[in-house]
Amino acid sequence: MSMLAERVDGVIGVDTHRDTLAAAVVTHLGGVLAKTSVNADAAGYQQLLDFARAHLPGRRCWAIEGAGSFGAGMAGFAAQHGEQVVEVGRPKRPARRTGAKSDALDAVRAAREALGQDRLASPRRRGEREALRVLLTTRRCATLARVAAIGQLKALIVGAPEELRTELRGRSTRSQILYCASLRERPARSLEHRMTVRALQATAQRIGCPQAEADQLQAELTALVGAVAPWLLEVPGVGPLSAAQVLVSWSHAGRFRSEAAFAALAGTSPIPASSGQVTRYRLNRGGDRQLNRALHTILLVRLRIDPDTRAYIARRAAEGKSRRDAKRCLRRVIARQLFRLLERYDRPGVEILRAT
Repeated sequence: MSMLAERVDGVIGVDTHRDTLAAAVVTHLGGVLAKTSVNADAAGYQQLLDFARAHLPGRRCWAIEGAGSFGAGMAGFAAQHGEQVVEVGRPKRPARRTGAKSDALDAVRAAREALGQDRLASPRRRGEREALRVLLTTRRCATLARVAAIGQLKALIVGAPEELRTELRGRSTRSQILYCASLRERPARSLEHRMTVRALQATAQRIGCPQAEADQLQAELTALVGAVAPWLLEVPGVGPLSAAQVLVSWSHAGRFRSEAAFAALAGTSPIPASSGQVTRYRLNRGGDRQLNRALHTILLVRLRIDPDTRAYIARRAAEGKSRRDAKRCLRRVIARQLFRLLERYDRPGVEILRAT
């Protein structure tokens, strides 16, 4: 019997969609007590809560699929009313092609899978954490849009008439963008030349829009991180963007059972890759890649400014590890330090740790 089944009398499994929510009340032994379907709005959330209280008045838990997307509203509503909420992935369905499929059956499967798991994920916190997430996501999209526009500009330059290519050859990317943005119509030139100038001008001007947007969002992120966790910015190598990503991935104290679980999410936990008489570990390419990228950025900054970090890398190299493996070990150390600091962030007098 799983730990959850020992703690509750039953589970309300919820299969989420954009407009509707399907729910099923399942006992701690797996029996189905009742099913229902409601609209995914405030009135529907209240109906679902009343439904759960009527059919499962004792100890209960909500197993909500997609608590960070379609189920975010229901998860937040239940948590506000003191309900225990866990997040489950997409329910496993029978492997046979004829396996039954319906929203009600998916809700039952979600509840039973929650009962059958020893380790359950709690939904990520909203509020300040969600504010950071939406700003980070929007800034990332703006940055990608700028990179795509620069690639398009470079492609236009490659295929441009020779006269234009000569004007732009040898310039830096920034200089090419500024030059193309200031191009004017050339009535005396051929149609191909005039239209290429127009395309270069429009593309170069478009590059500036996402850059300005990204700069503005970064300023807002810096201010928000400074208000939420100013102590995190005092950690060596941690900037506003890295701090925001760490806070978004960590979410809240108690969400992870241990620092090893946080390291696994960050993709910094070592993966055994031993064979024969060789005992070694390799890079973990799973987990939250944005969090892994943030830790890598912190590592690179520390290598540049922190003598203790450079000494750590040198010590690992003396032990026979490659520079790549030494960096993998250091990312694991950084993940451990950040996790311990985050778990006790609200305590006064927190000591800022260094990479050693």
